[in-house]
Amino acid sequence: MKKTKYIAIMALGLSIITSSCKKDFQEINTNPNTQEKVLPKSLLAPALANVVIANMSRSQRVNNELMQVTVNMGDTEGKIFRYEVRTAEADYLWNEWYTQLTNFKDIYQGGEDILNPSYQAISLICQAWIYSMLTDTYGDVPFTESNKAKEGNFTPKFDQQKDIYDGIFQMLENANTLLKPANSTANAIASASDPIYAGSREKWRKFGNSLFLRLLLRVSSKAELPVIQKIKEIVDTKATEYPIMTSNDDSAVLRWTGTAPYVSPFATWRDGDWYGPKLSSFFVDNLNERSDPRIQRWASLYQGDYEGIPSGYPVGQAPEGKSAFPVALMTEPLLGNIMNYSELQLILTEAAIKGWIAANPAKTYYETGATNGITFWGYTVPANYLTFEKVKWDDNYTMEQKMELIHIQKYYAMFFTGMEQWFEYRRTGYPTLPKGAGLGNGGVMPARLTYPVYVQAANGNNYRAAVAAQGPDNINTLVWWQRP
Repeated sequence: MKKTKYIAIMALGLSIITSSCKKDFQEINTNPNTQEKVLPKSLLAPALANVVIANMSRSQRVNNELMQVTVNMGDTEGKIFRYEVRTAEADYLWNEWYTQLTNFKDIYQGGEDILNPSYQAISLICQAWIYSMLTDTYGDVPFTESNKAKEGNFTPKFDQQKDIYDGIFQMLENANTLLKPANSTANAIASASDPIYAGSREKWRKFGNSLFLRLLLRVSSKAELPVIQKIKEIVDTKATEYPIMTSNDDSAVLRWTGTAPYVSPFATWRDGDWYGPKLSSFFVDNLNERSDPRIQRWASLYQGDYEGIPSGYPVGQAPEGKSAFPVALMTEPLLGNIMNYSELQLILTEAAIKGWIAANPAKTYYETGATNGITFWGYTVPANYLTFEKVKWDDNYTMEQKMELIHIQKYYAMFFTGMEQWFEYRRTGYPTLPKGAGLGNGGVMPARLTYPVYVQAANGNNYRAAVAAQGPDNINTLVWWQRP
C-alpha cells in the first residue's frame, strides 16, 4: 500500500523532486566549487532520447497494431490489432512524457539563468511536441498546472484540449521569436548537447514552425481557434518570418549511432521478440503495388517474396505468419524520426487542396512529399514512380481520392513516428483500412487511451471533473478535435 501511494503521488505530481530533511539542508550541502544548477546542455540530450525511446516503444506496441503495420497474432484477450486496448496501456506514455516535461521545463529555466534564449526556444518546441502527444492520446490533460510538484502541487487540474492547443501554439510562436536574433556566443547551442541538429538554431527554428503546421492541421476542423488563417500566414503571407523545413536534411531525427547513450531501445531485444509480430497485408501490399524500395528495409522475405497477413482476422482462424520486420531494423538510425520533410510536404498538400495556401500547387507539394519519403531512407525513386496508377496525382480527382493519395504517402512517411499514424487516422479516416471480421470494439478504431488508473485515486477530484467535461473514460470517447 505504501509503495502504491508513493508511486501515485510522484507520478501525479508530474515531476521528480528531491526534498531535504532539514530546512537548511541545501545550503549546508552546497559545494562552492561546483554549479548549483544543472546546465541545460546537460539535460537536453537525455530528455530528447527518453521521449523518442518512449515513442518508439509504443509505436511498436500500440500504433503499429492499430494501424495495420503489424499483427501480433493470437486469440487471447488484449490483442491491440483487434482494438482491444487494456487500461494498463495508458500508464507508460503518461508517466514518461510528464517526467520528461519536468526536464524540458528545467532546460527553459536553465536557458533563462544563463541568458541563452536558444535553450529556452528548444524547450518550448519540445514542450509543445510532448503536450500535443499527451492531449492527442488522452484528450483533456494537466497543462497549466502540470509538473509543479516542486511547488507543492501534486493534484493538477486537467485543461480542456482547446485551451491546451491554444497554449501550445503560443509556445511555438515564442520559440520562433526567441530563435530570430542573429547567432552569437550567448545564443550558441553546444553541438554535443544536441543529438537532433548538432546545435543549429536555424534547423530548430524550421522544425518548430513545421511542427506548428502539423498541429494547426490537427485541429483545422475547429473554428474556435484561428487555425486556417495561421497556416496561410506561415506558408504564404509571412513565410520569411516562419522558416520551415526545405529538404530532408532539415528533418528532426534522433539518429541512433550505436554508441551510448545513442543506442536504439530495440538493440537489446531478443531477435524472436522483434520479428514475432508479422507484417499486415495492408502495409506490405501497398508498398508492393507501388514498387516502393523502402520495403527492402522494412520487411523480411517470405519464400522469396514480401507477403503480409490480414489484420483483424476471425478468432480461431490465425493465418500462417509471413513477412516481419528484419532484424537489422532493430538498430536502424532512422527509427528515431520525430518529423521529416516528407510529412511536412504532405501537410502542405492537404492545405493546398482545401484552398488554404497558394504558394505552390497541391501537385508540387504531393510529388515532393512522395519522392522525399523514399529518398529520406536512402533509396532512388523508381523510374516513372509519379506516373504509377497508385501514385499519380490528378487535379481532377475528388477530394476523397486526393486525401487517400496524400494519406497513404503520409502513412509511410510517419513509419515509427510515435503515435502519429493513429492520430492522423482519427482526424481524417485515411488511409482507408480494411476491417477484418475479427475486430473487437464493434469494429470502431479506438479514439483515445484511458487515463492511468492510479490518477483516479491520487487526483480524484480533478479526474472526475475531466470526465464530466470530456465524457466517459473509455477508448470510444472522442477528443475535442474529433468531435463534429
